Amino acid sequence: MAKTTICFGIVLILLGIFGFVVTGHHAPTALIPAYVGLVLGVCGFLALTDDAKKRMLFMHIAVTLGLLGFLGTAKSIYDYIQLLRGVQFPHPTAVEEKAAMSFLLLIFVVLCVRSFIAARRARA
Repeated sequence: MAKTTICFGIVLILLGIFGFVVTGHHAPTALIPAYVGLVLGVCGFLALTDDAKKRMLFMHIAVTLGLLGFLGTAKSIYDYIQLLRGVQFPHPTAVEEKAAMSFLLLIFVVLCVRSFIAARRARA
């Protein structure tokens, strides 16, 4: 799961950089997914250890960050659907980027929870 965390971190970093470039380098908030991705990547890298306790710690930190990130951006999925229906937003690129971040973090959290459940069953 640590490698999956690193992959999601890289994808979020790329999303943040892409959003920053698309906005013409004048919206530093477009880099928020990159910051979240950086922290996820670091947690994933630190979880690449043989020590089970450290691996569990860093993966739990990563999934907690993912859950908080999803909860913070979950409304943007609804906003994106509204955007597709023709509702005008002042910054449509921001809505799209937040929705993408939210969707990615939701997938990450679901994968982590499934992995945690499988690990618990394997120990039992």
